[in-house]
Amino acid sequence: MKNKSPSFLLLALVLLSVVLVSLLVNQGRASDNQRLFNNAVIRVQHLHQLAAKMINDFEDSLLPEERRQLSKIFPLSFCNSDYIEAPTGKDETQKSSMLKLLRISFRLIESWEFPSQTLSGTVSNSLTVGSPNQITEKLADLKMGISVLIKGCLDGQPNMDDNDSLPLPFEDFYLTMGENNLRESFRLLACFKKDMHKVETYLRVANCRRSLDSNCTL
Repeated sequence: MKNKSPSFLLLALVLLSVVLVSLLVNQGRASDNQRLFNNAVIRVQHLHQLAAKMINDFEDSLLPEERRQLSKIFPLSFCNSDYIEAPTGKDETQKSSMLKLLRISFRLIESWEFPSQTLSGTVSNSLTVGSPNQITEKLADLKMGISVLIKGCLDGQPNMDDNDSLPLPFEDFYLTMGENNLRESFRLLACFKKDMHKVETYLRVANCRRSLDSNCTL
């Protein structure tokens, strides 16, 4: 057999180098993507816990009769987010694609950017909860993180989701609520908690979808 020419060996080394660099870049992207997912889940967990604390503190500040009235008259299912198309149960959530869950999460977080500014009027100043500005900032950070995850999922492809360009339905719904109205204040807090729970669930399942795990149980 003839000895391979130096030029052939050089070409082989170049090709091998390109493959190795490509593998390292892909590993780096995967690592960055995982870190973004982990950060997003941690951020929404914090918001969900904060929402739970806010509504618990609000309930603790009420008189027993006021609590009984709220338990009877508040329709928890009626929130601004009900107008955003989303999975209706565990089975549908588990069957949803990663991209779909990320888009829904983005819309839910986006729907609270303005209403979050009114949360201060729903709790007593003596209660130790996050300020409305802090909550709004946390929502904005989470929205940005989810946006980056969506772009990574599209991998350079155009975003074909028409719903992303639609105005939020009744985006001033919560802003028009009277801050001194007990029922409306409770609805604001309850809907915030409900939506943060939704986003936490969707991001957990989306993260599972990323690992191609078919057993993404809730």
